[in-house]
Order: sequence, then C-alpha cells, then structure tokens
Amino acid sequence: MKMNLPNKLTILRVLLIPFFVFFLLVPVVAYSNYIAVAIFIIASLTDLADGKIARKYNLVTNFGKFMDPLADKLLVCSALICLVATGQLAAWMVIVIISREFIISGFRLVAADNGVVIAASYWGKFKTTFQMLMIIVLILNLPGAFFEILGVLLTWVALILTIISLVDYLVKNKDVLKEQK
Repeated sequence: MKMNLPNKLTILRVLLIPFFVFFLLVPVVAYSNYIAVAIFIIASLTDLADGKIARKYNLVTNFGKFMDPLADKLLVCSALICLVATGQLAAWMVIVIISREFIISGFRLVAADNGVVIAASYWGKFKTTFQMLMIIVLILNLPGAFFEILGVLLTWVALILTIISLVDYLVKNKDVLKEQK
C-alpha cells in the first residue's frame, strides 16, 4: 500500500508520541519540558496539515479516516496522563476528558455501522484547541502569577468545552442510538 502525504503525517504524529512522553517525564536535559512542548506543537501541527492536505487534494483514505482521529486522541490523552503524573492536572479532570473521547468514539462506531458519518462540530474544534493550549501552558510551567492563572483558566475552559461538546454531540446525534428495524 502506497502512503500519501496526509497519512505519512498521521503516522509521524503517532511516532512522535513516545519522544514527547520521554522528554516530558524524564528530565534528561535542563529544559526537557521545552523539547516536549516543541514535539507536542509539531505533532499538533501535523494534525492541522494532514486534514487540510487530504481535503484540498482529495487524498482522503479509509486509513486516514481511522488513524487521524486515533492519533489525535493518543497524543492528547498521552499528554493529559503525563500531566497527572507530574501533578499538574487532577486525575478526575482527565477521566472526564478521556471519557468524553470514548463516548464520542463509540457513538461514531454505531453511526458508521448505520451508514451515518458524523462530522466534528465547532464545539469539538474549540474543545481541542483549548485542550492543546492548556497542555502547552501546563508543560511550559512558566513562573509567575499570570501563567499560573492562565493555566488554571485554560484547564477549566477546556474541561467545560469538553462537557459542552459532549452534550452538543449527544443531542444532535441522539437518533444514532435508536434501534433500527
């Protein structure tokens, strides 16, 4: 199977995750967290790029439809779990965020089985943006009251958007769970 550029970017994102986790959790150099942030940002940008390229040049594949959202979830969930390990995020918040991802993934599977494709909503896109900003700010862990407040604010906004996007998703797609005759 020949890989197109968007699929290669998706694979790159998955391959960057162990390096990101390593530099985040193992302080091998003085500024390991900056290396982790750089890797996280690069991986996040591959997510933006692969989707735009796939749609613009009609390179959408079944592999990409499956792996792209999985790669995103692996990256974000890895970061969130590491932030619990470093004491920067409460475990219950991460459980809420990851639970939302499982619920939506399950919904998408049921919908796909019924021949329905459910596109990402704006709430979901806002949620992802704020989760990524929160992760970056928390990993940087810059000194000062401003950055501490910013980290707390981004964490709560990301959590609230996670819940809003879940409710929005469930309400808009409640028919997916109705029994088919």
